[in-house]
Amino acid sequence: MGKEVNNIITQYDSDKKRLMDMLLDIQEEFNYIPNDAIDSLSEKLNLSKVHILETISFYHFLTLKNTGKYTIYLNDSVSAYMSGREEVEKAFEKETGIKFNTVSEDGLIGLFNTSCIGMSDQEPAALINNKVFTNLTTEKVKEIVQNIKDGKDTDDLMKAELGEGKNSDKLIKSMTKNNININKAILSDDYIPSSALMKIIKQERDEVINEIENAELRGRGGAGFPTDLKWKFTANTPEGKRYIFCNADEGEPGTFKDRVILTEKPELVFEGMAVCGYAINSDQGILYLRYEYKYLKKYLENVINKMKKRNLLGKTILGKEGFNFDIRIQLGGGAYVCGEETALLESAEGNRGEPRYKPPFPAIKGYLERPTVINNVETLSSVVKILNKGNYWFKKLGTEESRGTKLLSISGDCEKPGIYEIEWGITINKMLEMVGAKDVQAVQVGGPSGNCISPNQFDKQIRYSELGTGGSIVVIGKNRDLLKDVVMNYTNFFIEESCGSCVPCRNLTVIYRNTLQKIIDGKGVQTDLDNMLEWENVMKMNRCGLGQTAFNPIVTTLRNFPNLYESKLVEDSDIKQTFDISKAIQEYCNTTGRKPIIEE
Repeated sequence: MGKEVNNIITQYDSDKKRLMDMLLDIQEEFNYIPNDAIDSLSEKLNLSKVHILETISFYHFLTLKNTGKYTIYLNDSVSAYMSGREEVEKAFEKETGIKFNTVSEDGLIGLFNTSCIGMSDQEPAALINNKVFTNLTTEKVKEIVQNIKDGKDTDDLMKAELGEGKNSDKLIKSMTKNNININKAILSDDYIPSSALMKIIKQERDEVINEIENAELRGRGGAGFPTDLKWKFTANTPEGKRYIFCNADEGEPGTFKDRVILTEKPELVFEGMAVCGYAINSDQGILYLRYEYKYLKKYLENVINKMKKRNLLGKTILGKEGFNFDIRIQLGGGAYVCGEETALLESAEGNRGEPRYKPPFPAIKGYLERPTVINNVETLSSVVKILNKGNYWFKKLGTEESRGTKLLSISGDCEKPGIYEIEWGITINKMLEMVGAKDVQAVQVGGPSGNCISPNQFDKQIRYSELGTGGSIVVIGKNRDLLKDVVMNYTNFFIEESCGSCVPCRNLTVIYRNTLQKIIDGKGVQTDLDNMLEWENVMKMNRCGLGQTAFNPIVTTLRNFPNLYESKLVEDSDIKQTFDISKAIQEYCNTTGRKPIIEE
């Protein structure tokens, strides 16, 4: 074991900032992280064991215990349950003979729950030894488990045909489908790799930023921050090392657009990173790829190598003296909060992915304390299209304050889930018609951290100033119990994914969940509803976007669907009259052997 671990440490030049890579490689080698490996890391990197252990404990896919020769992670998102996840879960337990979150006695199979894996349009879905299995049924589960018991390789467990497009590439070999229903600017087939680079090498650096500014491109991750401002802030810092991060950690439940772009148009993303590198005078880009998309890593690295051979990456790109730019891939470890830009940087530096206090912002002090631009996959793809077709073309798309197109990841109760590249400004009604959704009770716009809207709001437009979204859209039919099936799931998600740094996010989310359960059980009172709205102000004191929106599943439905809550309430007097103190303390008495003394 020592030799393998030492080789891994040496591979990363004993750089403690590459701890995440080392831990992930050790996990890959042994299927868990042994204590001896922690000792070696501590000694070779001059890191405390506490630091290494707390880093491991933070990430969902890093573990100190063997998770089985075949490790199965079944997605437990809302879209999964809508598609029959409950039956699939029971089938896995029946066929393996074990319960979820346990490993079989022989160490062959481990069953685990996991948050959204970016497959909401083809649920139920699971990761088995980092390979994606989609559209699972009880019959498929039975066949998969039998093949596991027969000792077949993970690739051989896939009996269904491979997905279309690049999903069938020999370096991917995935069942995943793209489900591209509408493509316009980003996903159109008119892209020629190197076209934007050929243009910018004839321009000054500030001219490139000005063109992005004139296009009025805003970030596609949800916040909508002007892209040119990020670039300007970073470019105007004192001379020295600067970094560019592509945020491909799309962990918002219901989002999968970046996965499709990275599969079908990876050159577009990498060229966008190189354009940014030229504009801000940076020579290093890092793609932070969520662990759930690890199955794409070898394929993406191959694309990078091909671009280097064509002189589209590397030294003196396209013969332009001084234009040097390289890209490496940094895997995450499974943590929703790492989609927040400063948490992403902490993770990339080998730490727990806890968000930093701002200011300073990453543009001034980011990765390794150097100025850093962080844009997401769709934003960088848009950069290339703008440079190719001009800012006037881009500004004709969308609305005056929301320029261009937006990729929507649509799932849930609709006939045609998948990717829809629309112009900003489309109404929810038009969108529902487009995806074949009928008898709709609600639409979750922007994932759990967004807004759950009711039918009387379906005439609103998808745009930054009205219904902004990073891309996640979940359609919820009238046959669903909105509070029990959706809101509770999302609330549990935020509890699970909280980094725990801020007290409101760590504790108040649990109180929210318990209060919601009380209401669902028919024991809630009006004061409970009042409290949940009042706590909103406290939750906004959390330091990152996750904590500041973790109450949204409850508060937005409480505002938009008040009758669902109010119909379950009882009078305060009813609660008092039915409270049985003897019953309440019975468990305590049984445990301690004491008899209750209750005065009438």
